[in-house]
Amino acid sequence: MPKIFDNIENHLVQGLQNTLEVSHRADFCVGYFNLRGWKEVAAGIDNLKDNEGNCCRLLIGMQKPPLEIIREYFYKTEQGIIDNQTASAVRKQLAQEFKDQLTIGIPTEEDEIGLRKLSQQIKDKKVIVKLFLRHPLHAKLYLLFRDDKISPIIGYLGSSNLTLAGLLHQGELNIDVLEQDAALKLTKWFEDRWNDRWCIDISKELTEIIDNSWAADRLVSPYHNLSQNCLSFIPRSPCWFNRI
Repeated sequence: MPKIFDNIENHLVQGLQNTLEVSHRADFCVGYFNLRGWKEVAAGIDNLKDNEGNCCRLLIGMQKPPLEIIREYFYKTEQGIIDNQTASAVRKQLAQEFKDQLTIGIPTEEDEIGLRKLSQQIKDKKVIVKLFLRHPLHAKLYLLFRDDKISPIIGYLGSSNLTLAGLLHQGELNIDVLEQDAALKLTKWFEDRWNDRWCIDISKELTEIIDNSWAADRLVSPYHNLSQNCLSFIPRSPCWFNRI
């Protein structure tokens, strides 16, 4: 029988963290991805084996643009397939959406550590991030691969996006997939979308966004205003957490 993760009695984040500890690679497909949500799985990604090809592949199916914009992009031609110019426009817009995420709320030390870790993991090829553009993709699938003769693939399938709410809060429902025939079919489903022509790599854009945000590894003046919101910090000595 599958185990149910409802974020009440069993939290999906705990299942993912426990399985990542014994995994050598991972494939995640989500509709929505929040940069700050990454901190919940970042340590587990660091534990993935360093052998070539062992990394976390993150496939993002849909972000914040309104439905009417999505329709405009994805049904621009009779076949419903976008062209290179439109794909480039969507990529830029989605990069801006990720950038806007970092202007919401007051940054915490935990947020900063998680974002810097994500940036470094992408640079180290431990994480590869792609955006699926062929059509809106709402699927939420987490696949983890481990050295186990009986259950080498463990899947988590349900409603949780890779966000703080999706991993931790109530209102979600997920199950684990241990049956290997089903797990292999889910693996093929992921591969088909990952290798799709209109699945584009946005890893570089994400590192640039993080490295030019308050999470960057640099000091700034303690008098710097936060996010241009006219909310000035009280003057204080420069220290390691005074970053923008």
